[in-house]
Amino acid sequence: MENNLINEAIDKIKSLKVDIPNIAIVLGSGLGNFIHWIENPTFVNFEEIPGFQASTAPSHGGKLIFGTFKGVNLCLMQGRLHLYEGYSANQVTFPIRVMRRLGAKNLLITNAAGSLNKTYQPGDIMLITDHINFTGENPLIGKNDNTIGERFPDMSDAYCNRLRELSVKILKKNNIQFVQGIYAGIKGPSLETSAERRFLNIAGADAVGMSTVLENISAIHCGFKVLGISAITNSATGGKDQQPDNMDDIFYFAEIAGKKIIQLLEKLIPEIK
Repeated sequence: MENNLINEAIDKIKSLKVDIPNIAIVLGSGLGNFIHWIENPTFVNFEEIPGFQASTAPSHGGKLIFGTFKGVNLCLMQGRLHLYEGYSANQVTFPIRVMRRLGAKNLLITNAAGSLNKTYQPGDIMLITDHINFTGENPLIGKNDNTIGERFPDMSDAYCNRLRELSVKILKKNNIQFVQGIYAGIKGPSLETSAERRFLNIAGADAVGMSTVLENISAIHCGFKVLGISAITNSATGGKDQQPDNMDDIFYFAEIAGKKIIQLLEKLIPEIK
């Protein structure tokens, strides 16, 4: 059933006469400005594509964008879908499968995240080395479609070492400060309690957010190489000095970190075409 829906989505997208993408990118909070760098863009609302759902998250445009950047064909999700919007794991990750079927081989996932690691500061960017799935969901539950991917995909290189090493080289060469760490994915939409934040850090996570892990699982299942990048937006250590989170501050630091991520993408995209 889903495979048929993927084909319907592909037919709709191909009817727009867009170029086959080399790279797919999920633009999280703070990355919306990257669309202004895209040449000859074609915008498609999620709701216009079979199988896609409307994005209701704040600051998420809910559009699929096709265009070029420095000669590389891209497909971008301006915003994403989340479990907390009431969507299933399959609905959240359906766009990932579609972008892979279109021909993209590399997926760049960006997000906004709170820092569980006391050494991280709001405005930092974090290259994701691995993740811990605390959502209680998995997009692969149910009957497996072998035309999409194998039943038990290996997740030992969930965030491609090669893409991360290339990113590290670029970041260092351009004097862009960064950290590397493990991302914990939760369902949301409530932010974590202080006790939960301390637990997540003890469990091994450096940052926490409400996206990415399901997208990554689906991406690995269907054959993507994945790079994950978090914009650190707030301190979420759960310590005695933990301050209430202010959404205005979160969006402010998402923009600061987003500018650094765009600097990275500017140099990285031509290298992985």
